[in-house]
Amino acid sequence: MALLTRRDLLKTGTVATLGAFTPYTFTAGAEERTQPRSANDRWNIGAIGMRYQGTVITDKARAYGDVVAIADVDRHVREQARSSFGSTPRIFEDYRKLLDRDDIDVVMIGTPDHWHTKMLIDAVRAGKDVYCEKPLTLTVAEGRHIINAVSETKRVVQVGTWQRHDHSFRLAAEMVRQGRIGKLKRVTCTTDKNPTGGPFETWRVPRHFNWELWQGQTPDAPYIPERSHYTFRWWYEYSGGKMTDWGAHHIDIAQWAIGSLPVEIKGRATLPEDTGGNSYNVATGFAADIRYANGVELLVRDEGRRGIMFEGDAGRIFVNRGGINGKPVEDLAKHPLPRGEFTLYDNDNLDRPERRGKLDAIINHMGNFYDCCHSRKTPISNVLSQHQSVTTCHLANISMRLGRPLRWNPEAEEFDGDADANTWLSREQRKGYEIT
Repeated sequence: MALLTRRDLLKTGTVATLGAFTPYTFTAGAEERTQPRSANDRWNIGAIGMRYQGTVITDKARAYGDVVAIADVDRHVREQARSSFGSTPRIFEDYRKLLDRDDIDVVMIGTPDHWHTKMLIDAVRAGKDVYCEKPLTLTVAEGRHIINAVSETKRVVQVGTWQRHDHSFRLAAEMVRQGRIGKLKRVTCTTDKNPTGGPFETWRVPRHFNWELWQGQTPDAPYIPERSHYTFRWWYEYSGGKMTDWGAHHIDIAQWAIGSLPVEIKGRATLPEDTGGNSYNVATGFAADIRYANGVELLVRDEGRRGIMFEGDAGRIFVNRGGINGKPVEDLAKHPLPRGEFTLYDNDNLDRPERRGKLDAIINHMGNFYDCCHSRKTPISNVLSQHQSVTTCHLANISMRLGRPLRWNPEAEEFDGDADANTWLSREQRKGYEIT
C-alpha cells in the first residue's frame, strides 16, 4: 500500500474486569464537534496509563484543561493518580469506559508501547483528539492503521517526541536543511545499552492488577512483575528496547534533517540466550547502518556520547539534551539563519504573524498540541512523521533479529523480494484485542 504523503494528511486536517476482552463499538462523541467551543476553552482531559510518563504528560496537559477521568489496569496506580490530580476525576479499570464519556475533549495515552495503537484508534473514533506517548507503534503495520484512522476521523494527534520542539534539536535539523554543514553525508545516533536481567520468578497476579487486560494483543504469559510497568521496555513482546525507546527521539530528529526515507538496513546484535521466557530478551548489544534514498548514511550505536552527530562535507554539528555545538553553530553569531525562511515546521503551520518565521515559536510540545486542537492544524509530531520515524527503528530491530541486511521499499512499505522479512512487519494478536 502506498504511503500517504504529508499533503494528503494536510488535506484532511490531521498531519476492565478480569476475563475476556470482548469486541466493542465506540459511538459516544463520534459525531461531536470538530472545532473547539471557543478560543478560551479549557480541555476536559481523559488520561489512560498513569504510571511514570502517563502522569508526566497529564500534568503538563493541566496547563490547558482539567483532568476529569483516569484509566489504568492497576488499581493502586489509578487511585494514586486520582489523588495527585485533585481527587475529583472518575477512575476506570477499562479505558473503553473512559472513551464512552462524551464530555472528554482530549485523551492522554501513557501506556506501554503495545497498547498505543489500539487505544489511539479507539480514541479518535470516539471523537477525541489525542496526545500519545512515543514510540507510536509496536509494529510497522500498526502505523498504517493509525494513519487511516486519523485521516478518516480528522482528529488532531500529537506524538510525544518532544525533542521536535526543543530549540537545540530543531536548530540542528534546520541548519542541516539549510546547508550549514555542506552536503549531509552521515548521521550518527547514539543511545545506550539495553539493560539485562533475569531469569525472574513468576508470581501470582496481585488482586489490584488486571494482568489479562495489561497484556492486550500480546501473547498470554505467566505474570512476572518485571514484564510490566517501567521494565516492559526490555521485552520484545511489548516494546523494542533502546532502539525504539531512544530511537523514537533521536532517529526522528535525524530523519527530520535527512529529509528522506531508508532503503537499506544492516543491523547487528548480540541477543540473549533463551532462558524460558523469564528474562529480558532485547539485544544486549546492537548497531545498525541505514542508507537513505538520497544517499545519506545513518549509523545507530549503543556506545558513546548519547546524542546525534551530523557530518557534512563542510562541517559537523553535535546535539543532545545538553545543547548543540560545532563550528557551524559558533558561526551563527556572524551569519544567523535568515528569518522567515525556515524549511521545517513553522512557515507551514503557525497562523500567528508575530510568531511566524521564528525558530523558537513553539513554546512547548503540549502547547503546540493545544494550539492545533483549536486551529485544526497539523501538530509538529504528527502521525505520518512519527510512523516513518519509528518504522526505521522497527526495520533496524528486524534486521538485527534476522541477522542479515534488508532492502526496504518506503513507498510500498515492504521489503523488496523478501517474503520472510515481510512476515515481521506485523504480529499475531490475541483474540479480542485485534487492531483494525
